[in-house]
Amino acid sequence: MSGDRSADTAAHAAAHVASGDDAGGPAVRRLAAWDAGRLSDLAADHGTPLYVTDLDRVHENCARLRAAFPDAEVRYAVKAHTGRAVLEAVRDAGLDAECAAAGEVRRALDAGFDGDRLHYTAVNPPARDLDAVVDWWADESDLTVTVGARDTLDRLAERGFDGRVCVRVNPGVGAGHHEKVRTGAAAKFGVPYDRAAAVVDDARDDFDVVGVHAHAGSGIHGEEDLAAHRELVARMGELAREVGDLEYVDVGGGFGVPYREGDPALDLDAVAEATREALGEVDARLAVEPGRYVVADAGVLLTEVNTVKPTPDTTVAGVDAGMTDLLRPAMYDAYHAIRDLDASPDRETGPVTVAGPICETSDMFCDGRELPIPDRGDLLAIGNAGAYGYEMASTYNSRPRPAEVSLAGEVLRERETLAGVTRLERGGDAE
Repeated sequence: MSGDRSADTAAHAAAHVASGDDAGGPAVRRLAAWDAGRLSDLAADHGTPLYVTDLDRVHENCARLRAAFPDAEVRYAVKAHTGRAVLEAVRDAGLDAECAAAGEVRRALDAGFDGDRLHYTAVNPPARDLDAVVDWWADESDLTVTVGARDTLDRLAERGFDGRVCVRVNPGVGAGHHEKVRTGAAAKFGVPYDRAAAVVDDARDDFDVVGVHAHAGSGIHGEEDLAAHRELVARMGELAREVGDLEYVDVGGGFGVPYREGDPALDLDAVAEATREALGEVDARLAVEPGRYVVADAGVLLTEVNTVKPTPDTTVAGVDAGMTDLLRPAMYDAYHAIRDLDASPDRETGPVTVAGPICETSDMFCDGRELPIPDRGDLLAIGNAGAYGYEMASTYNSRPRPAEVSLAGEVLRERETLAGVTRLERGGDAE
């Protein structure tokens, strides 16, 4: 981005924060609120499948988080959307960056985050990841590494790292929208709770231990999930009081968004208050690391209907986007709102199955959902695609990944080509 644009976005974020209770705009942006004409124009200009990202909405969501957690460190979980423009918007809005892999650390550095705003959460890190992060730490000595195993501490020490460390804890409490994203009780993540204090104590001999960390899961939304989140926070408060001398207690993120049209928005202020109460009195700052909440409703995926096939039970709408473009429905049975931007209000409705071109039964965005019966050529918008949409895109079936543009029409990522998909290949007889 240009310097002028960066200044503009920083001023935009500051204006939102300064607006008090209204900071961050509406609590949720429904698919119906997107301007159909504008989306249609973007599809006409750039083709489909097409991701559209509203960078102003990213700013609004960041501002709402900062208003709800005014005394906490708010860190964006970069894995939700690593695009340069999004990272720059988050940086300008004042959030730090929480990175799950070395590549995300590099992208955050390239987007202008300084080391004191970077947190690398190493989960069974490959050697090349640790090598890279330790190399970058030499120039960014305030970078923090979060470790979930004693073994990772040993591997860091072997590489000469003696800097800032946070110990990730497995509190035995998980929550989230699907079993595959409930991390808080999965053995893969963090040091067992009953061993955490000892690991912190031992780590202080060789590192600057600045925090403890836990994360319940992703897509936390609903009373049962929030109860689990509060229990996790309470346990982390107990641990922080036991080990003492910490800069922060990081209780993760995972704050959910309403994917279904009728679901209520998360009461973020109530969640923030409940989090503070559950943590209790600790001589350390609270830290949270939302990802989905920042970007989910800032993005939509546009796709064109190319095949209409009536069947006895449903009308199959074949579209040019597939699970290679948006994996969540196939991976998690996730619900995403779908809107036919070309359907008039009096269009006949009925059960519609929106299916992609991939040779997999799971390649569907909905199955028998009540929607306007589509015509070939109709443009469909798929909502809440900003989080884990492009990030989980693949080239399965040799499908190039889609383009991404801002709502203002700026190309944020060019459409991949088949030559781009195959550029790393070599023939078997190559010398």
